[in-house]
Amino acid sequence: MGFYELSRFIPYVQMHEFEALLFSDPARFASGIGCPKLEQGFNKIRCQFETPEHINNGQQTSPSKRILELMPEYQKTVFGPLAVLEIGLATIRKNCPLFDRWLSDLELLSSTH
Repeated sequence: MGFYELSRFIPYVQMHEFEALLFSDPARFASGIGCPKLEQGFNKIRCQFETPEHINNGQQTSPSKRILELMPEYQKTVFGPLAVLEIGLATIRKNCPLFDRWLSDLELLSSTH
């Protein structure tokens, strides 16, 4: 890999799992997965943290484990994309500053080359 390719490499290491981003909008998260009754539970989790990116206290309290407690049938590859479509990228970016910064860096890179 040459210097040019390396200069275009902008890593993103998400602090926690993908599901953290879904807590950007608990109401739309619940609606997107077809379980509006879970909004209150999702909102209770979200309100305990500064940002969705902070939701994680360990293996048993990771975002997906918290979701599974409320919805045992949760499947990441099925429900995750549905929730993201409902929540929208703008809302996720607004609530997840690390993720937003990474996307902004990529956008900047694409506009300069």
